[in-house]
Amino acid sequence: MVKVEVLDLDDKAQVRRFLNLPFRLYSGHPQWVPPVIDDIKLMLNRKKHPFYEHSDAQFYLATQDGRDVGRLAVMENRHFNEYHQSKQAQFYLFECEDSGEAAQALFTRAFEWARARGLNTCDGPKGFGAFDGYGILVEGFEHRQMMTMMNYNFDYYPRLLEQLGFEKEVDFASFYVRADQFQMPPLVHKVAERAVKRGTFQVLRFRNKQEMVKKWAKPLGAAYNRTFVNNWEYYPLTEREVDLLVESLMVVLDPRLVKIITHGDEVVGFTLAFPDVSPALQRARGQITPWALADLLLSMRRTKWVSLNGNGILPQYQGLGGNALLYSEMEKTVRGFGFEHAELTQIAETAVDMRQDIIRVGGKLYKNHRVYQRKL
Repeated sequence: MVKVEVLDLDDKAQVRRFLNLPFRLYSGHPQWVPPVIDDIKLMLNRKKHPFYEHSDAQFYLATQDGRDVGRLAVMENRHFNEYHQSKQAQFYLFECEDSGEAAQALFTRAFEWARARGLNTCDGPKGFGAFDGYGILVEGFEHRQMMTMMNYNFDYYPRLLEQLGFEKEVDFASFYVRADQFQMPPLVHKVAERAVKRGTFQVLRFRNKQEMVKKWAKPLGAAYNRTFVNNWEYYPLTEREVDLLVESLMVVLDPRLVKIITHGDEVVGFTLAFPDVSPALQRARGQITPWALADLLLSMRRTKWVSLNGNGILPQYQGLGGNALLYSEMEKTVRGFGFEHAELTQIAETAVDMRQDIIRVGGKLYKNHRVYQRKL
């Protein structure tokens, strides 16, 4: 029989069991990239994570015959619900053995928690922040997870959810492209050059983090908050959430791969690319020690893979050559730094134009993550 415990966040032993479960489930799995344990601990910290300044969450641990067999977080993101005028519960950090009984026991408790708050749907996986990754992997199990920017799971996870009545809400595709084939049509570059010559836009490039952080980190975070206003998953972030987002980005950021697009003194767009350090994260096993940090920095210089995850321009500037400039700079990033492989990470199916543009320049869908929804 499966029993479900409500996680006592002050119980260090119980929290450790919650954190360690995926390390046991995926032990030795070549495609799974462990999360940074301190990042997950922050999600469990109601005093420190900015999410809890406006919202709430509950955490569950399922056991059977003295063994931990599953875990789950359920959240009420009040800012999301206020913005979308919805009554949605969200789930995240779902990990489970191939046990329908365990999955049902976990979600039964989550549904009870959500109904008690007047919520009428349950959606997920959705994380506590913009770079936590969306969805359950439903295609591309043979490919390694792109760092911690997305989730990896066994192929039975979709079945467990669908048996509980979850249905597809939206898919997030990741596209693979060979760097030497990632080439925009000449017209794109001409439009981009014309926009810069007219003085409509300026592209800022950086040689080191200090140069970028000192003046541009906060404006970049604020622009990120406004750029995706028309996206399906958007809701306005608080100032502290923006600060956490920027702080998280700085850890794996190569300043040469950041391009900020300005209009006058205003940041109106950006391209963010990240060198893939997945092998170093696998070796670190969730612990960022001084040795692991040195390994990460070395991997950043040696990797042949790059992730484009975070590219946008404010809606009001998209028809003034801004989109062309964005794509032109993306190509220069992928082709100009010795990378051989590129991934465009997690693009929602609602971003129809961007998906079509990527396919036209040789992108191939090779991973698909699905956000599920169930009525309560």
